[in-house]
Amino acid sequence: MSMYGRDPWGGPLEINAADSATDDDRSRNLNDMDRAALSRPLDETQQSWLLGPAEQKKKKKYVDLGCIIVSRKIFVWTVGSIVAAALLVGFITLIVKTVPRHHHSHAPADNYTLALHKALMFFNAQRSGKIPKHNNVSWRGSSGLSDGKGKQGSFYKDLVGGYYDAGDAIKFHFPASFAMTMLSWSVIEYSAKYEAAGELNHVKELIKWGSDYFLKTFNSSADTIDRIVAQVGSGDTSGGSTTPNDHYCWMRPEDIDYERPVIECSSCSDLAAEMAAALASASIVFKDNKAYSQKLVHGAKTLFKFAREQRGRYSAGGSEAAIFYNSTSYWDEFIWGGAWLYYATGNNTYLQLATMPGLAKHAGAFWGGPDYGVLSWDNKLAGAQLLLSRLRLFLSPGYPYEEILRTFHNQTSIIMCSYLPIFTKFNRTKGGMIELNHGRPQPLQYTVNAAFLATLYSDYLEAADTPGWYCGPNFYSTDVLRDFAKTQIDYILGKNPRKMSYIVGFGNHYPKHVHHRGASIPKNKIRYNCKGGWKWRDTSKPNPNTLVGAMVAGPDRHDGFHDVRTNYNYTEPTIAGNAGLVAALVALSGEKTTGIDKNTIFSAVPPMFPTPPPPPAPWKP
Repeated sequence: MSMYGRDPWGGPLEINAADSATDDDRSRNLNDMDRAALSRPLDETQQSWLLGPAEQKKKKKYVDLGCIIVSRKIFVWTVGSIVAAALLVGFITLIVKTVPRHHHSHAPADNYTLALHKALMFFNAQRSGKIPKHNNVSWRGSSGLSDGKGKQGSFYKDLVGGYYDAGDAIKFHFPASFAMTMLSWSVIEYSAKYEAAGELNHVKELIKWGSDYFLKTFNSSADTIDRIVAQVGSGDTSGGSTTPNDHYCWMRPEDIDYERPVIECSSCSDLAAEMAAALASASIVFKDNKAYSQKLVHGAKTLFKFAREQRGRYSAGGSEAAIFYNSTSYWDEFIWGGAWLYYATGNNTYLQLATMPGLAKHAGAFWGGPDYGVLSWDNKLAGAQLLLSRLRLFLSPGYPYEEILRTFHNQTSIIMCSYLPIFTKFNRTKGGMIELNHGRPQPLQYTVNAAFLATLYSDYLEAADTPGWYCGPNFYSTDVLRDFAKTQIDYILGKNPRKMSYIVGFGNHYPKHVHHRGASIPKNKIRYNCKGGWKWRDTSKPNPNTLVGAMVAGPDRHDGFHDVRTNYNYTEPTIAGNAGLVAALVALSGEKTTGIDKNTIFSAVPPMFPTPPPPPAPWKP
């Protein structure tokens, strides 16, 4: 009996089952082989199969290397090849070493990264309180050191610190909280880009400066509070008032000697919920510092509880805030604050609240309106909807949240469509700037927020392996969103009809008469009193101090710009505006492939689905 297998060289491979000879037997009997079987001339390969003594025509020379014996010819070839290769490698190395070369290890920093360095410096210039040594703004010193001191029986010890709002020395807590929330959001999403730009520690230090101050503005150790501070300083000059205050006087903050009032509020849901958002988002930024992070979370919970229990708009009832930072409603802050507290704590109660259809309805999530989709210090709905769409894209919590989250996601898609030039919801100036506030003054703060949301949404879609989104029947790629953001930020950086950069210190042509007290008065050891500084306000000379990184209010609807100090609608910067700018710049900076940090924001969120139950017992008839 014989079995046939495949011979790899073709033909059957015969195996004799009857042949049970051992290998030793076979090799022993090779000499006794029937020579007749070899009468057919064999090729070289077949000859090598035979282990018997073959006739050698020519005796080969071998080299004994101790552990192995090799043919001398092979040995010479091998050694020769190694020597030749070594000489070749040496020659190439010599050429590489001696030829002058250009360093390509680091690509030159892009414009967005360069502008980011400057935009962050604006916050250094806005610091109130005891200035740290490494603040790097030579013309600024400590100021506001008696803010909030000396009031007996108050719930705050002092109100030293924080940031001045704009070109004055008022601390408005409503826009300041929004500014800090935006900075924290940008760090949570783009910490790798901040790291690449060498700015991560800097921006975290700026956020901490704001958070530390907010913790002073209410009883942050308590679980329940009934009052918070809304504002420090005063700017009301209505009715021709000549009482020295932060708007009537033109003084360096370091020289202020007039009284700075503290304004408290006891029903201010919008302010308290926004401050809760600021502390909750900062707690995620500082999650590695457990004690500090927990302190921030506790403060955020206390503020949010206060916001929910003592309802009211902080700017109602003819308060000064209504003149400068009037809040139109607190429903958007409830969704925004609730979403941030959910991410900071993982507590479902906050998610249930943030996704209540009634809340969304009151916030205007289901109807359009001219300002729908415009993120600002007043209305956070567009930001809140994107923040909650993130939850649906990456964690998909399902019932009972899916329906409202899908609505938020759809609304976010519609908002993104409205930003595109193809749609006519918002006009554009001839130079290409989107008019999100419909031609009213100070447009740039809205532009930068939209650029941030658009870039962030495109990065969310990329991280979810989604190439784009639908506007009606038409599909648009995520690149379209980035292009929108880039054109808007490029406009601000100087690609506009006036060829002017609207960021102070960026480029060669930027505003020189910024509406800002500290920047416009020289630091020359002369103390100018309340009215003494007016000459610096009214002079046509450029500011003696450069307010690096400040984004001014912006051009008008005709791309026109008046670089005039007294015209704050053109030349005044704000921390809320600069926070949006920083967020947009970091989102666009560096390599697109870096993308977002998908998971950090979910650190405190428990697994979405409980452990599945054990399988049922097998069915028995």
